[in-house]
Amino acid sequence: MAGPEGPATGRRDDTPPGSPSTPRPPRHPPHSSQCRDRRPDRTPGPHRHTGLEAANWTVLADNVLVLVRVDHEEPYWAQDAAKHLTVAGITVDITPRLREAIDEEWTWASYPMPWCTRAEIRKISNEAQKIHDDIRHGQLLIHAHAHDGHTTVAVGTYLGANSKSVYLHGEDHLRQIADTFDSPAQALLAFEEVHRTEMRPGPAPLTDTERAAAEARTPLPLPLPRPSPNQGAWNSRLSRST
Repeated sequence: MAGPEGPATGRRDDTPPGSPSTPRPPRHPPHSSQCRDRRPDRTPGPHRHTGLEAANWTVLADNVLVLVRVDHEEPYWAQDAAKHLTVAGITVDITPRLREAIDEEWTWASYPMPWCTRAEIRKISNEAQKIHDDIRHGQLLIHAHAHDGHTTVAVGTYLGANSKSVYLHGEDHLRQIADTFDSPAQALLAFEEVHRTEMRPGPAPLTDTERAAAEARTPLPLPLPRPSPNQGAWNSRLSRST
């Protein structure tokens, strides 16, 4: 696991070459707290994405995964992933830059619940992250949204056998389930009674944090095919000219 990537290139891996089975997820822009898992091509296939996709790491390329969260807790969860990989018998290398981010003590400015401990804040933001992921994966359908004068509120329904309708309050790391309902009709009726004037259909526009996270999950471009020996000189000149 490697540290933050430099802004000049957008991606940087300052970890010296390691064993073929060593994953290296660094942090990198445009979502500055995100972490990336980069594995050599020789990593055995069954071990490439062990557990990471289930933990909402996104595949960017054949051997590159990225962890992007709206609560900016990527270093903490990267360390958690490293522990699980180690238990699974996979060697994990955490670079000094990522270790520094993991050990950094920080909290949110003007947090609306100042009585919460750092662990409690992380638990709240992780629940907000789960809501974000459920919406992103199509497991939570948002029927309508509104602005209550302070923040975004919304009403939606979880899909599946154990479906329930929910009233959501807040954005990004502060979004939470404020109420639940037995049916979408009941939820929409209650939502309309309170937010009739501001109510709009569907999900709210993405926040800046959500937009940056979506951009960071964009797959990496495929590498160009290697030129044949008689094309090498021409391709090199073309590359320099562009």
